[in-house]
Amino acid sequence: QVQLVESGGGLVQPGGSLRLSCAASGIIVSINTINWYRQAPGKERELVATTRSGGNTNYADSVKGRFTISRDNAKNTVYLQMNSLKPEDTAVYYCNVNLYTTDILHYWGKGTLVTVSS
Repeated sequence: QVQLVESGGGLVQPGGSLRLSCAASGIIVSINTINWYRQAPGKERELVATTRSGGNTNYADSVKGRFTISRDNAKNTVYLQMNSLKPEDTAVYYCNVNLYTTDILHYWGKGTLVTVSS
């Protein structure tokens, strides 16, 4: 059974930093593509960052240069380091993995809330 558990959200002032964690079980993060998404109130869920098994990473234009996705294979955990946070970064952040078998299986965590406000 695949489980993804996010943590690390909270209230932070503009310009501050947070590090989100996504602890995985039932999969090996080192050989899978793991995504961070976010969903702000009244908006659609959007892809924020991706880390692939080969080490390649991708970021949404809105977070490039401020967010960094990384993984700790020993802990089977993926992180999202968020710096220079802005009020528009306020959202629930979700960890996601898609497994490709005969179908595509989509797994999501329950999310962690990040609020950027003074």
